[in-house]
Amino acid sequence: MNKPFEPILTRNVGIPNSEKIEVYLQRGGYTALRKALEMPREELISLVKGSGLRGRGGAGFPAGVKWGFLPKGDETKYVCINTDEGEPGTFKDRLIVEHDPHAIIEGTVIAAYAVNAHRAFVYIRGEFFLGIKRWIKAIDDAYRYGSLGKNIFGSGFDVDLSVHRGAGAYICGEETALINSLEGKRGEPRLKPPYPAQVGLWGKSTLVHNCETLANIPHIVNRGAAWFKSIGTEKSTGPKLFCVSGHVRRRGNYELPLGTPLREIIFEHAGGMRGERPLKAVIPGGASTPVLTAEFLDTPMDFESLAAAGSMLGTGAIVVMEEGTDMVDVARRQMHFFAHESCGKCTPCRMGTRQLTNTLDRIVAGKGRKGDIGLLEYICNHMVGNTFCPMGDAAVNPVMSTLKYFRQEYEHYIEHKGPIPMAG
Repeated sequence: MNKPFEPILTRNVGIPNSEKIEVYLQRGGYTALRKALEMPREELISLVKGSGLRGRGGAGFPAGVKWGFLPKGDETKYVCINTDEGEPGTFKDRLIVEHDPHAIIEGTVIAAYAVNAHRAFVYIRGEFFLGIKRWIKAIDDAYRYGSLGKNIFGSGFDVDLSVHRGAGAYICGEETALINSLEGKRGEPRLKPPYPAQVGLWGKSTLVHNCETLANIPHIVNRGAAWFKSIGTEKSTGPKLFCVSGHVRRRGNYELPLGTPLREIIFEHAGGMRGERPLKAVIPGGASTPVLTAEFLDTPMDFESLAAAGSMLGTGAIVVMEEGTDMVDVARRQMHFFAHESCGKCTPCRMGTRQLTNTLDRIVAGKGRKGDIGLLEYICNHMVGNTFCPMGDAAVNPVMSTLKYFRQEYEHYIEHKGPIPMAG
């Protein structure tokens, strides 16, 4: 039997008053920051590069490599903490913010020191009312303790941090749209390149990281790159928070090594299916990732394995669906979300998501027409590669993947004006 996994990111979750600085300090908090402030910046960047840590917000870009992109001089640079967790099925960042905000603050200050940035910003989803309160209190306590502000721990390094609420736009989870919103502009993505590391907030070099990514940093500093690489797979290193929802017995967040098989997460940690019906489909990484079927249950949950299976790790948000689930309606509901959340900047996404939604609405209402499946495929194929940002491309995944695996359900809807009757 394998040795139980030692919680790292969730080590403080469930501890009474874990959000308070006193508890964080009792459990070893801010020791990594003190250590990091004594390290040369290049050595710190090399440490994170060597750990193999990849961004946990969805793209999976190597964190240390991103740090290395920022200029080395004393020019103005910024750090942005992306807490705009708006993708359906994803609720991991909320857990860390509400239960262990100082872990993110410590990781942020270490990152700011590494790239020599003296100003940092939290961008948080406006609906996270408790998280906003926890952020504000934690930042105030960090200033009082000396882990934020002037001359942190006598190191001569200064950094200020403040909280800024979003206004409920999914697109602001994309880093350049987040930056636009922070500047007071409409939340729309920018053309890349240039990337934020070169031209970001107010035209300055900017490091944008997800909360979960930053929460890993103190542990890497304290325990080393080799320790971090001993967790997970060769190319997908470290722990990961998996959000499991849908038709399982125990919905929630589960911290496990990257590469843990999908089957183990669902049937051991999340308790298996909620009833007698077997698993029919699973979304492995949030609403924007292609759906998979039960034949992929032994796929390791890491960046490379899921890409090989035709999907993506994304945020690690696993949505489980049992036999009898109407997959056409699943696609329809997801497309309603993407159509509603399209920022409208580019025509392929603005019009494409609406046309997909209208077509799916008609099919599910029993008014599907011959040629509708071809129409759906035509719209999807003309969106992919033609939208302004990756979120527009990803918006077609619910339709394309359900057509790939459950085409007969679409055909039945169109021919018989309703879903396939459930057996039994």
